[in-house]
Amino acid sequence: MIALWILAIIAGVAAIVWGAETFAKHLGEAAVRLQISSFALALLLAGAEPEELATTIAATLKDAPAIAFGDVIGANIAVCLVALGVGAIIAPLPFGKQVMRYALFGLPIGVAAVGFIWDGQVTRIEGAILLALYILYLGMIWIVERQPPAMGETEAIEEAAARLAQEEISKNRGRVGKELLLVVAGLAAMTIGSLMLVEAVRQITNVEATQTTLSLTVVGFATAFELVILCWSAARKGATEVVIAGVVGSFAYNVTMTLGAASVIRPLNITDATLLHKPAIAMLLALVLVIVLATPTKQITQKAGWLLVGAYPIFLLAMFWLSS
Repeated sequence: MIALWILAIIAGVAAIVWGAETFAKHLGEAAVRLQISSFALALLLAGAEPEELATTIAATLKDAPAIAFGDVIGANIAVCLVALGVGAIIAPLPFGKQVMRYALFGLPIGVAAVGFIWDGQVTRIEGAILLALYILYLGMIWIVERQPPAMGETEAIEEAAARLAQEEISKNRGRVGKELLLVVAGLAAMTIGSLMLVEAVRQITNVEATQTTLSLTVVGFATAFELVILCWSAARKGATEVVIAGVVGSFAYNVTMTLGAASVIRPLNITDATLLHKPAIAMLLALVLVIVLATPTKQITQKAGWLLVGAYPIFLLAMFWLSS
């Protein structure tokens, strides 16, 4: 039976990855046809990081708060260590003023989120505060940069929209074609995959500590995988600062919008809050490590990339050791 649920995890991860890829690939086209900005459409339909949001909400609806907490923390660690690390190994990633703003603004927000998480529960009021912090985060960046913030994959979506506009697809704006259907299909796949992933973890174990460990590692990495691919692809193409800013910005998105939305739907509460203490600190340290490595040269070098990627298996081993 466990083997069956392991297959369900694999299928769920595949559905999430396909859904996220399909969503990002066709959202720009849908935005052109609907005559709205793809940034606005991304936030309207699923936010900047729909994979994490869908999985955390699925965990909330399934009354599995350990999975919700673990996914948020684990995904952020994977983004900082694996996504940025893999990208930097391919080619140095730019970490100029724009990216540094995203990171530095996200750090105190991360600290605030850890403060809410520390007692093992996030109430609806605290969830609402986290959502407000996300709006504040976007607002601060928007004011400083005088342009809409790049979050998660929204920059890639904007590029798709620009490319399609150049190909004169905008001439057919009045007809919403298959692009919008594919966007919806992507969202549906992410939703189904998230439900499968959460249910599989629940069926494999009902022990809170084990659920937390699996979520910090397997689930967190699965939902961050799309950003790993994005960083890898961006580095191969000569990564722009705005793309890396979007990846870094996903850290703040996850601890505010993702965690906040889940707790507003249903307050999150685990029995043993100490299960989250070390992982939550590790999450903050992962972002601090990125900032420290990037500050001297205003980029994440190949050497720094190897260091980030090498730190991730240490985190995984620590999580499994602590749960044993």
